[in-house]
Amino acid sequence: MTASLEQAFVKASHLPRAAQEQLARQMLQDIEGELKWDQTLADSQELLEIMARKARIAKRRGQTVRKGFDEL
Repeated sequence: MTASLEQAFVKASHLPRAAQEQLARQMLQDIEGELKWDQTLADSQELLEIMARKARIAKRRGQTVRKGFDEL
């Protein structure tokens, strides 16, 4: 455990019980979301590689147009 996480737990232990429960639920949801996101990225690597390959081919063929984020 990192020092900052340990410090956060120490501070959280001084909160009222209801606040501790709410914080714990939120942390567990956040952790679950991070794990799910990591798995989603891991599962999509092959598809992302295919899409990147197609994009590189399209760029070489001059089939792409440069645009900024506000132009998409």
